[in-house]
Amino acid sequence: MLKKQNTFRLLAAVTVVTSLIGCSTNEATASNSTTTQATDHASRIAELQVVDCLLPGQMRMLGNRSYMTPRRPATLTAAECRIRGGEYVAYDRADFKTSLQVWMPTAELGDADAQVNVGEIFEKGAGGNPNYEAAIIWYNKAALQGNKRAQFNLGTLYEQGLGVEKDSIAALGWYRKAWGLPADSIVFQSAVDQEQKNALKMLNKEIRKKDLQVSIMNKQIASLSNELKNKSNGDLLLQVEELEALIAELEAESSIAKEQKVSIQQRSDGLKVRASNAVTEASNFDNSGDDVTSDDINFGKYYALVIANQEYDKIENLDTPVNDVNVVADLLTNRYGFNVKKVINANDIAVMEAINDISEQLTEDDNLLIYYAGHGARLQSGATESGYWLPTNAEASPRDTYWVANEFVTRHLSRFKARRVLVVADSCYSGLLSSAPGFLMMGENGNYTKDYIKYKASKRSRLLLTSGGDQPILDGVGGNNSVFTKAFVDVLQSNNEIMTGPQLFMEVRKRVVSAAKAVDFEQNPEYKTIKGAGHEVGDFFFVPHSES
Repeated sequence: MLKKQNTFRLLAAVTVVTSLIGCSTNEATASNSTTTQATDHASRIAELQVVDCLLPGQMRMLGNRSYMTPRRPATLTAAECRIRGGEYVAYDRADFKTSLQVWMPTAELGDADAQVNVGEIFEKGAGGNPNYEAAIIWYNKAALQGNKRAQFNLGTLYEQGLGVEKDSIAALGWYRKAWGLPADSIVFQSAVDQEQKNALKMLNKEIRKKDLQVSIMNKQIASLSNELKNKSNGDLLLQVEELEALIAELEAESSIAKEQKVSIQQRSDGLKVRASNAVTEASNFDNSGDDVTSDDINFGKYYALVIANQEYDKIENLDTPVNDVNVVADLLTNRYGFNVKKVINANDIAVMEAINDISEQLTEDDNLLIYYAGHGARLQSGATESGYWLPTNAEASPRDTYWVANEFVTRHLSRFKARRVLVVADSCYSGLLSSAPGFLMMGENGNYTKDYIKYKASKRSRLLLTSGGDQPILDGVGGNNSVFTKAFVDVLQSNNEIMTGPQLFMEVRKRVVSAAKAVDFEQNPEYKTIKGAGHEVGDFFFVPHSES
């Protein structure tokens, strides 16, 4: 058994006992006060939500003539939309129909950004259930105009086989276009080679199996035919006919598999272009502080928002989140030059305001790391499942009134100017922050060349490192920090060179899996892109002071 302090960061069931009490003047006053507070709370939450806003048209002059431009859609907070005179419908994560009405007219006029927004609405479920086929239509329209978000989204659908036949090589092709990766890139070619190898291995196995079955059946037919030479038997004739029909089906299936082999080889060869020059292997916010540089690469300024929820009002407390973010904050500040803001034991509004307030402080050259440690949960709604961070005023499931939806975090990430954003979530079900598959174009050792780091450093990134995917995770194992945080800190503390997100992930995962296994528990961190948040082909880089 696990020790008592090995708390799962999982929302615990809470039994709420209610009793009927008499009414009095004091109680009525308290009730009115509570109602007012609840109204104020709901109003502030509504202001912080990111909505699809229809801004009014602009009055423009053309010579001596004036004219009004059409209304234009924009993604803003409700408060910003109202200030700018815009029109919006209060955001409802369970119903995207209102968002569709905002974006569809502009999409039909050919605007690529609006088209990809319409595609994402259909993918999330405009009518309650995802419509992947409709999403693909709109993604294709935007992708043909070179929209990188649409190209990436198409790649994820092909990789997962949603709305189209599953095709990892086609997915790679769309990823390459979305990320602007050269066709002669060694990394891209390596990924295509590996996917081709995996696909051909499965097809060859299938073909051999069917050919073996055909061979066995032919022998059975030969044996039955010999018996029929000696005597006429209706049952034997029927068996021969059934075997011949099965052989015809197997041969047809084998033929299809062989055609798929040829198609895979042709498509992968078409995606690959041999490189003429191979790349060689190489070993409280404020605006103070200098950009972090290494050699001739300028990584910009680094910021971190670290959130720890440990003491809960109505659900089980946790043991280590505050210690976790304190040690993470010290490491990021002293070892990597981050400007760190800590939010400790915060309710839903405090968490949401902290995320909202970041937007105005970041420039397009900056880096942002958001580290969350606390309870997490998830809820099923129709065909979709949503993840949540639980603030200190959270109630037990299914009362999600004060829960902070992952969708809230994702929508804010899409509006941040920062070039690179990494969300590190040390909570159960944190993997639900990203619906995108964990698709990483890198070798098994995860090493990048200097030239490739320079290439990646110029691109936008929206990435997620989770402590345990979509499952409960360990809080502490008798120590002051969670299993995940200890691994995260140990890896970065011992690092002496530029470390990429995938390199960090592989080292952390190895340590977490081993530590969890030691107490008979299974925990597997994940590393993904955050879909719908503006990810390109970028990465997140940790540059220790010795490299600056």
